[in-house]
Parts: sequence; structure tokens; C-alpha cells
Amino acid sequence: MRTLDELDDLSGKCVLVRVDFNVPLEAAGPDGGLRVADDTRIRAALPTIEELRRQGAKLVLVSHLGRPKDREPELSMRPVADRLAELCGADVTLAPEVVGDEVRRFAQNLQPGDVLMLENVRYEPGETKNDPGLAAGLAELADAYVDDAFGAAHRAHASTEGAARLVPERAAGRLLEREVQVLTQLLA
Repeated sequence: MRTLDELDDLSGKCVLVRVDFNVPLEAAGPDGGLRVADDTRIRAALPTIEELRRQGAKLVLVSHLGRPKDREPELSMRPVADRLAELCGADVTLAPEVVGDEVRRFAQNLQPGDVLMLENVRYEPGETKNDPGLAAGLAELADAYVDDAFGAAHRAHASTEGAARLVPERAAGRLLEREVQVLTQLLA
């Protein structure tokens, strides 16, 4: 398993990071907005995110949230992006889609250390079917791919298996690396 330590210099490069931000949400107040109820999974990904930002990478984060049947607004990544921004002390831009021209423009305009979160990848019906077109759309956003989503890494989805195969540089993030080390020790 390749790790972040084995990737080439990431300064100025766009890195697609598959994270597991499938977190519980709760009502934020009388306005009907939502907020993250438990940010444990977001905090677990911070070491990878912060390390990549320190290296000057441009981050494009992709995650799912729930199991949407369509584009239910209550399963938008907006509350997650807001909480991540609070935790890492950086602006986190939420892309309105997962792939497409507008998302490409967002990614192309990133500066070193910037963070772009894609909208809920499961809004795309091809995600769970490992659709080659969706995988290609994700891969074209990146110079490198980092998987830090232990809970989703075993799935042959477009954002895990499909996109990873199409990006020349790939590695496990710190969370995935740690989980594999712990499991290896347990099995030994």
C-alpha cells in the first residue's frame, strides 16, 4: 500500500481525496437548517487534509452522505463543508455538482492549500455502479488520488475504485494507513 510519504511533490497539484464524511446531521435551529451532529469522521480525516495543505496541494474532497434516492437537499454536503471549515480554519468551497464544466472551473481556480468539497457523490446514480464516465469526470480533476475513506474503500464505486485507477499517482491517506496497520497487527 502506497502512503502519502511515497507520493511525488504535491505542491501546486490537485489531489482528489476520497473521505468518509457520512456523518449524522441534526436541526440547527428554527430556520430549518442542518448541522453536523457528530464530527468524529471529519476530525479523523484532518491529519491527511492538513498534511496535504501544508505540502501546497489543491484539495478536491469527495464523499457520500446517506443514501439519497435523488438530490434531496437534506443530504447536501453543505453542513459538512461548513463544519470542516470550522475545524481546519480554512475556507471550504462547496461545488454545486460532483462533475461537469462548473466543477472543473472550480478545481482549475484552486490555489495551493485551497479546499473544494464536491456535492454528495451519491447524488450521481453512477457512483454505486462504478460508472466509467463518472470515474473519468472525477479523475480529470486530479493529478493525484488519496483514499482516506476506510469505511468506503472496499466498495467498487466510481469515487473509490474507478477514479483511483485513472489517476497516475495514488496513495492511502493517514486514516486509511492507520486502520490497515491496526488490522494487520490484530490479524498477526
